[in-house]
Amino acid sequence: MRAVLLRRCRHASAATLLVLMLTACAAGEGGDGARSEDSSDPTTLLDPKAKVTITIDCMPPAAKAAELKEWKEDVAEFNRTYPNVTVEGRSTPGQCLEPPRFTAMLKAKSQPDVFYTYFTDLPQVLAEDGAQDISAYVHPWSVPLLKDINPDVLDSLRYRGRLYGLPTSNYTMGLLINRKLFEDAGLDPDAPPRTWEEVRAAAKKIAALGGGVSGFGEYSAGNTGGWHFTAQLYSLGGDIVDVSGTRAAFNNHLGKQVAKNLHAMRWEDDSMGRTQRLKWGDLQQRIATDKLGMFLAAPDDIAYMVQELGAKYENFGMGPIPGSRNTLVGGNNYMIKQGISPDKIKAAVAWLSFKFATAGKGQFDWARTKADGLPVGLPQPNFWLGRTKAKDDAARVEHATMPVANFKTFMDNPVPGKAEPPKAQEIYKILDSVMSGVLTDEDADVDKLLATAEAKVNRLLADQ
Repeated sequence: MRAVLLRRCRHASAATLLVLMLTACAAGEGGDGARSEDSSDPTTLLDPKAKVTITIDCMPPAAKAAELKEWKEDVAEFNRTYPNVTVEGRSTPGQCLEPPRFTAMLKAKSQPDVFYTYFTDLPQVLAEDGAQDISAYVHPWSVPLLKDINPDVLDSLRYRGRLYGLPTSNYTMGLLINRKLFEDAGLDPDAPPRTWEEVRAAAKKIAALGGGVSGFGEYSAGNTGGWHFTAQLYSLGGDIVDVSGTRAAFNNHLGKQVAKNLHAMRWEDDSMGRTQRLKWGDLQQRIATDKLGMFLAAPDDIAYMVQELGAKYENFGMGPIPGSRNTLVGGNNYMIKQGISPDKIKAAVAWLSFKFATAGKGQFDWARTKADGLPVGLPQPNFWLGRTKAKDDAARVEHATMPVANFKTFMDNPVPGKAEPPKAQEIYKILDSVMSGVLTDEDADVDKLLATAEAKVNRLLADQ
């Protein structure tokens, strides 16, 4: 989901006043202000007078005028509290989305002070000594809503108990549906399938509409096939690797169930279409043009299809992932470059807290998001708990730019989240062969496909 940021205010916000008060309190401890002057002490806040410049990844490009406008507004608002912090945004086309470029950046140690990562990137970043341990810098007075962030989300940024970043968004996968095709096929779009048997039955009815329409779609290329194999396996209660993280755990009855069900839908039911080896973007294009009934997705796919493909919000709905034992979770975050000064680390934490972890402000200022013509009403990102979650949910509904009732089944039936496996991208690439095998070969040997993938994953994990 695209980040959306904070409106200018005429007066200092309560959060700003809190930061100023806490800074003053820190300066007063000990009676001589020594703690606030010791910038190397991570337990103190950044002195508002400290002169520092931080470079930050993924500033919206000029082509995203509304997002860039909000970024600039937020920098100005941030500077009301920290006037001597210079925020230098970097906007390189593709920098936030291209794994090869990210890997090259880490190896060259050329990442910005504050750099964008996926939840799955932590092992790679740590292997390159790329991220600062910020455990001592992150506390309730530097991130006031820290206690309201879902600990499962924060744990994606921990290694051996140490914290290496702060989240900006998260997602859980569900079943995205085309409401028009559901209605045309005589299905209830407000009651998406809840089991894989129901998915198969609904897919056959939708495919029977003809005209090149497919009932259900899946990926099988570009690592996305393995990603979705993982999601389906999780939904049945399975695992990709064992609890030790050293052996594959998918070559069993549950892994075979996933593969055989897809093979049957493709070849017996003819409900998945003839074109396969699809990757991210292909299924979105098909469902946005009323050629696909459903596929597994995160809610922010809907924003992409409306903003980039010209679809209409009202044409989509979501339900929880079929099976509902677990769902794959993922997301995005920022890490802080290892070796930068303590003042830079403090400025980075202050910026991330302000921009991405303040309810009603920054990316969670839904009133401004709506005014700027950006999407409001999708159920994610939502890493909040308790009262903060309730407040944010209400604001999303109040300022919604889409029919939020279409996501009611998804929202009312949360599924326990399960993180991606270790060496996720490498494993996904291996599992692409299982998905492409069952979807492109009518005579595919499921047992052989899974056994071959298992052997490759075991070798990969043994090299850790």
